[in-house]
Amino acid sequence: MSQLSTYRKVRGGGRAAAGSVGRPSVAWALPGILFFALFAIVPLAIAAYLSFCHWDGLNSPTLAGADNWTRLFKDPEFRQAAWLSLLLTTISWAFQTPVALLLGVWAAGRQRSRAVLSAVFFIPLLLSTTAIAMLFHALLDPNFGVINTIGPWIGVDPNIMGSSNGALLTVAFVGGWQFMPFHTLIYQGGTRQIPQVLYQAAEIDGAGMLRQFFHITLPQLRHTITTSSVLMIVGSLTYFDTVLIMTKGGPGTDTTVLPYLMYRTGFQTYDLGYAAAIATALVVVATALSLILVRFSGFGNMRSTREGM
Repeated sequence: MSQLSTYRKVRGGGRAAAGSVGRPSVAWALPGILFFALFAIVPLAIAAYLSFCHWDGLNSPTLAGADNWTRLFKDPEFRQAAWLSLLLTTISWAFQTPVALLLGVWAAGRQRSRAVLSAVFFIPLLLSTTAIAMLFHALLDPNFGVINTIGPWIGVDPNIMGSSNGALLTVAFVGGWQFMPFHTLIYQGGTRQIPQVLYQAAEIDGAGMLRQFFHITLPQLRHTITTSSVLMIVGSLTYFDTVLIMTKGGPGTDTTVLPYLMYRTGFQTYDLGYAAAIATALVVVATALSLILVRFSGFGNMRSTREGM
């Protein structure tokens, strides 16, 4: 009986040891958790608290109850800014995702020419957003920019920044031009993780490149698409410096997205309590959209097949 008990203990311990292989302890994540708490959770909590206060940035905040939130839901300017933020996010996602996906799949090849072209293509990712916005602002100047010369040749109004649709599309294009290489890199890494045996089997069955892309590559990249989309949605909802430098929310208020409205409310009219309410609402919207995307894409059920290796 004692031998059986000893056997069971040894067997159970072996299973526990096998199950813990490759799993680092929580202590490894502690520095990251502390960093995230200090620079994300604490500022977010402070902003949420200030959203229930009146504060001009100079005097001490005074509690105002739900006044800022009541004003938020009744403010037509906030509703317009929220709609423009969602529209800009949709345009950015629809523009960046297919291009980044195709470029990422193409860049996953092993040819030397692809490596060189990929390195050149990733250069915009190394530049600052401010520098890129200033560059495109100069290029699109209707009086002295390049658009004044080449615009009539390609059928584009040189004063494209003066129209509401043109200004919003330009902001989406500039953001996509800078951050598309980042998403291309994600798709490139995801494509290189696809087992080559799948493509070899497809070639034996006579499947061409197009059928391999739609029946192998796309299904295998579904979680990569979800990851890229979440990052893209959060990034598009927080566009600020591009709008500030290129359009300043104009023409009129046609590019006044939520981050710019928050800046203008807080640092131009010094209504920091209401600006904190806008910031908190933006966080809630971005988080909700990300969770919805993860929930309905099945990303939350993904399990690594290499865990413990």
